Amino acid sequence: MAAFAKSDVRQSLEAIRAQALAELAESSGLDQIESVRVRVLGRSGELTELIRSMRELPEHERPAVGQLANQVKREIEARIESLQHELRLRKLNESLAQTPLDVTLPGVRFFHGHTHPLTQVTERLLDIWAAMGFEVVATPDIEDDFHNFGALNFAPDHPARDMQDTFFLDGGLLLRTHTSNGQIRVMEQRRPPLAVVCPGACYRRDELSVRYSPMFSQIEGFAVDDFGKITMAHLKGALTEFLRAFFGPESEVRFRASFFPFTEPSAEADVRCIFCAGAGCRVCKQSGWIEILGSGMIHPNVLRAVGYDPERYAGFAFGMGVERLALIKLGVDDMRLFFENDLRFLGQF
Repeated sequence: MAAFAKSDVRQSLEAIRAQALAELAESSGLDQIESVRVRVLGRSGELTELIRSMRELPEHERPAVGQLANQVKREIEARIESLQHELRLRKLNESLAQTPLDVTLPGVRFFHGHTHPLTQVTERLLDIWAAMGFEVVATPDIEDDFHNFGALNFAPDHPARDMQDTFFLDGGLLLRTHTSNGQIRVMEQRRPPLAVVCPGACYRRDELSVRYSPMFSQIEGFAVDDFGKITMAHLKGALTEFLRAFFGPESEVRFRASFFPFTEPSAEADVRCIFCAGAGCRVCKQSGWIEILGSGMIHPNVLRAVGYDPERYAGFAFGMGVERLALIKLGVDDMRLFFENDLRFLGQF
């Protein structure tokens, strides 16, 4: 670019200012204002290009010309901002004049969302286990046969593997049928001592009904340590403490012998019916007790599947359904209510 005199730049700056302010008249509309702004102040605008060209001036002339350029820029920007403010104010006044505002009318209520009751229950359950020293670990919903069945000691012909019970995917994958896969995932990667709970969604081919859903939530928990440091007594103590923390300190707890492929011995934990205090009602099927969860000592075959020596390590495991606990705790008699998103129901919690 050829060198040019300071007087040339000053004349150009004054010309840009005069033309811009003339075009930014009181009667200018938003389109006119924006057009001037882009033409003068835009990335390739007249003033922007002129300021860039100031590098061609002799060094001793640049401060004075730069001061004038900044003054012109601020003056045009202030004029644009003033006109835009006036236009917005004028538009508001016109709107208020056309539609009178009655300040005596009641305000519009905005309904605030809140945590879903199932999430509330899940967080409460995890808080109890965390307070007992258990670590919360998330594990995948999509699994392979080994982590969902094989490593948990399910026989090849076990009914749980059938198409009518499990959602199978391409490539030999499936949607996990329980959160027990978390036990295998964690033990594969880490060595004892371990105390972990794994919450998450599970999937089975059930019709949505009062007590069942094709998608539901579980919490799997387990503890593993050197052989002799973890016994059935520790399992009973931990579960009793947990159930009394959740249902109340006076809750009666009992354990019944049961069977699960991945634990031996196995037990189910019940609490005295909180609705009839054990007298017998529809909820407890006149037994006075409500089944809560399954548990047991981790089967030696499960320990072997993750590379643990069952003669060196032992552990216990338990699993519980969040929806089942929520139904009992909240006094709800139909699981479908949790999934229908009826604000009249959800708003109660």
